[in-house]
Amino acid sequence: MRAERLPSERLNAIDQRLDRRELPAYTLHEAARYLGVSGSTLRSWFVGQHYVYRDRPRQFRRVIDPAQAKPLILSFSNLVEAYVLAAIRRHHKISLPRTRRALSYLSKKFGSRRPLLDSQLAAHGPDLFMEHLGQIINLSRDGQVEIAELIRVYLKRVERDAEGAPIKLYPLVRAQPVAEQPRTVVIDPTVSFGRPVLVGTGIPTAVLAEQFKAGDRPADLARAYGAEEQAVWDSIRCELDLEAA
Repeated sequence: MRAERLPSERLNAIDQRLDRRELPAYTLHEAARYLGVSGSTLRSWFVGQHYVYRDRPRQFRRVIDPAQAKPLILSFSNLVEAYVLAAIRRHHKISLPRTRRALSYLSKKFGSRRPLLDSQLAAHGPDLFMEHLGQIINLSRDGQVEIAELIRVYLKRVERDAEGAPIKLYPLVRAQPVAEQPRTVVIDPTVSFGRPVLVGTGIPTAVLAEQFKAGDRPADLARAYGAEEQAVWDSIRCELDLEAA
């Protein structure tokens, strides 16, 4: 049976969307701010890490391939990969070599070149990852299940298309449990050049943060843009330090 051919317009739209997800778009500083991960940690994931052992320089290889290495610029897909890796490692400081081995294990299990983007990770990855690392981090089986469920909560903030590919990321913008955080800010590579925007408005969070720094009150900004005041605060937090907002 001959496969159905897609209309050229749809193919072009798919190609354009895929290209946008892979285009270099975020500096290390921007990615660190959006993800709530330190710049040094992100750099070690995307560049590697130098260290000295027995007076000899050595280096850990990177665990994620960046969209652009020099200068280091990350893509939306890289942002999702780092977000997922941060969710997995947030509560246990697993070393880079061990993390790399676990990702290799997931890659073989899923048959995927980039397991951190794979749709199967959300369904099965947390259990497999924790099972593979169980002896390393000395967790009981109950502990493994608890951590795996927590990882799933993080992964639910990655929206996927019908094929399972990531298309949107809802970053964490509040200092409260992940399960209680609403989706008020979204990063979509097809909107505002992939910059974070206030959900439902398309207004870049950077615009709201700049107006806030210029003296506009969040309550007034909320009225002006037809948004909830707390959502405006979330947009400001996405761009500024929590203390500043």
